[in-house]
Amino acid sequence: MASEEELFASVDALLNEEPHLPPPAERARLREAAGITQARLATALKTTTQSVKNWENGRSEPKSPRLDAYQRLLKGWAAKYPAPGAPAAPAGPVASAAAAGSAASAVETAEDSPTPAVPAAGRRVPLHGGRGIAPSSRDEGGAAAADPRFPHGPLAVLDGDGCAYAAGGIMLDCPAATVVELVEWTLRESGLGAPRLHRNGKDSDPLIVLTTAAAVKLGLPERLEGHEQRRSLRLPEDHPVVKQVVKAKWRLTQRGFGPWARIYRKVQGRERQCVQLAVLSWDALDERSWPGVAQMEPADIARVLGTYAQRVITPRGSTAVSGLELMTALRPPTRAVQDPQTGNWVSAYNPGSLGTEPMDPAPPEATAEHPVVVDSGWSGGFLNEEAYQWVRDVSLLTDEECTLPYAVGLDLNTAFLAAAARLVVGLSAPDHFHTPTFNPKIPGSWLVDLSHVEVDPRLPSPFTPDGTRPTGPAWYQTHTVAYAQELGYNVTPIEGYLRRETGAYLDPWHDRLKNAYVDTLADLGVTKDLDDRAFLAAMEHHKDADPAMAAVLTAIKATVKGGIGKLRERPQGRKYKEGERWPALQRPTWRPDIRAAVISKARINMHRKLRNMATMTGLYPLAVLSDCVVYPSPGHSPLDFLPYAASGKPQPGGFRLGPTPGLAKLEGVQSMLWAVDLMEQGYNPARHIKGGDAVLDEGE
Repeated sequence: MASEEELFASVDALLNEEPHLPPPAERARLREAAGITQARLATALKTTTQSVKNWENGRSEPKSPRLDAYQRLLKGWAAKYPAPGAPAAPAGPVASAAAAGSAASAVETAEDSPTPAVPAAGRRVPLHGGRGIAPSSRDEGGAAAADPRFPHGPLAVLDGDGCAYAAGGIMLDCPAATVVELVEWTLRESGLGAPRLHRNGKDSDPLIVLTTAAAVKLGLPERLEGHEQRRSLRLPEDHPVVKQVVKAKWRLTQRGFGPWARIYRKVQGRERQCVQLAVLSWDALDERSWPGVAQMEPADIARVLGTYAQRVITPRGSTAVSGLELMTALRPPTRAVQDPQTGNWVSAYNPGSLGTEPMDPAPPEATAEHPVVVDSGWSGGFLNEEAYQWVRDVSLLTDEECTLPYAVGLDLNTAFLAAAARLVVGLSAPDHFHTPTFNPKIPGSWLVDLSHVEVDPRLPSPFTPDGTRPTGPAWYQTHTVAYAQELGYNVTPIEGYLRRETGAYLDPWHDRLKNAYVDTLADLGVTKDLDDRAFLAAMEHHKDADPAMAAVLTAIKATVKGGIGKLRERPQGRKYKEGERWPALQRPTWRPDIRAAVISKARINMHRKLRNMATMTGLYPLAVLSDCVVYPSPGHSPLDFLPYAASGKPQPGGFRLGPTPGLAKLEGVQSMLWAVDLMEQGYNPARHIKGGDAVLDEGE
C-alpha cells in the first residue's frame, strides 16, 4: 500500500504538470460557439491569426504565459457551450453568470492587461514588468496600429524557446527550426515591419534579433572567432547555415552572414523580400551605443529597440549605419514620375536628395588615400575641419582664476545635430574656381589665408581644431570663412571648390532625431518646462529612472555622431591598398564635404559662445574637447558662473542649460587644483572632467 508521502508526491507531480488543453478540434468548436473569429482571438491573446490557426489544427501549441490565458478562456467557453451529449452545466443564474463571467474575464484579461493573469512558474512575464524597467509615457515602437500591414511592429527578439518578443508587449510563437524557416515565417506570418518614412521611400524590412539560445538552436555558432575586428567577422561560405540559405534560393549581401545579416530575394513586382537578422552574442549591439541592452531580458530588448525604431529607424546595423540609412530614408534618391509620352511611371531624381550615383569630392575634401588624390598627385593640402581639442596655455591663467575652488565642465547636447539644423550643403559635384569672391551662402571649400585674424590668446582660434593660430593659407569650409568675415576681417580666397546646386539636405534628419532626443529625455523626467535648477537636478539621476530609455538616449546620441562620421568612412581591412576605391565610395552618401560643413558649424557655434561668455562674464575656458568646455568657477554648479539677466532668465548668446540640442548640461565637476595639474602635464581637463576617460568622437 502506498505511503502518504508517495501519494502526496504523485499529487504534486500532477499539480506541476503543464496546463492541459482540449483537443484542437474542440478548441475550434468552442471559439465558433462563442462567435469569436480567429483574428479577434489572436488580438486578445496578443498573437497572430496564423498562430491561432496552428493551435486549432494541431500544428503547434501556445507557450506560457499565453497558454494559461488560453486555457482559462477555453474553460469558460466549455462551461457555457458544452459539447453535444456532454452533461449540462448546473442550471441557474448563478452558474450561468459564473460561466459567462469566466469567459468574459479571460478575454478581458488577455485584451486589457499587459501581462496574462497567471504566468507560468519559472518563466518571466516579459511585458513591461522587468526589474527597473518602467513603461514609457510615450508611444513605444510600437505596437502598431499605424499600419495594418505590420500589426506587430518593426521587430522581434527571438529566444531559445520559440517565443518572439515584439514591441508593445506582444509575444509571437515562432516555430522556425532553421534560419530559412525563420526568414519565411517572418515574411509570411509574423506581421513585422515598418512603413516608409517618406512617401517616395521604402518600407523598413523586419528585424529579428537572435538571443544566444536562439542562435544556437538555429545552427549558428555561439561566438564568431577570428583575428579581424569583431564587426568584420563573418561565417565562412561553407558553413551549413550559409549553404542552407543559398540552397533555398535566398541571398546574402556582400557583407555575408555576420552580426547584422540581410537575407533577401530579388524584388518581384512591388514586393520586397528581405529580413534583417541581428545576433546578440556576435556583438551586434555595441556596448558603447547600446549600454547594457544585450544583457537585458528579450522583452526589454524589444522595448529598447522598438522605441528606437519608432522614434528613429528600425536598426540596420550599428548606430552609425542606422544614422546614415535614416538620411536616405528621409530623403529618398528617386521618386515615381509619369512619362508624358508613354504614360508609364518611371523612376526620376528626387529634388533635394543626393541622387543614386556616387560623387567624387574635390581633392582638398578627400582623404590622402582617395583615388582623386593619388591619381592626380594632389599636394595642395586638405580641409582640417575637426572638433576642438584645445587646452589654454597655463601661463595665461590669472591668480584670481587659480584661487577659484572648482573646475566645471559643460557639455552641449548633440552639438553635431544642432549644427545640422538649417544647414545648406552642396547637392551637385564641385566646380573649381580661381580667386573667387567669397559668398557665405555658397557651400564649398575655400583656400584662404586667415593668419591675420586676431583672437584673444585665452580663447582657441576658431580656425583650427587644436586652437592654434593659422600660419598661412589653408582650406576651410564656408562656415569657417564666414566667421572670419563676421569678426570684421576681409577674406580674399585664392581658390575654391564650390557647388552650384544646394539644399538643406539634413533638415528632416535633424528634425526627426531632435524629436527623438527630446521625447526620450522627457521619458526620463527631463522636460522642457523645468527651470535650470530643476533641470540640473533631473539630469543628475535621469539614467537611473529607466535603464531601457537611458539606453535609447545613448543610442540616439551615437546615431548622430556615427551618422555624420559615416559621411567620410575610411577604408577598412588589412588588404586595402592606397589609391584603390573602397566600398564606402560607392554610396551617394560618401560626402566628406557635408561632414566638414557640420563639424565646421559646430566648432564655430562653440567659439561664438566662448567669445560671448568672455564679453558677458569675463570668464575664459580652461579647455575644450569637442562639445565639452571647462570653466573655472566659484561654485560647483553652472548656476554659479553662467550669465543671467536681472529677471532670472539666461542671457542670450552664451551657454544656456536645457534639454534640447545645442543647449548645455553639466558634464562634471573637479577641483581647480586638479584641472591645473592636468594642464601642466599636457592633458586636457575636458577629457577627464566627468571622472573617467572620455572618448573623443570627431564624427569619424
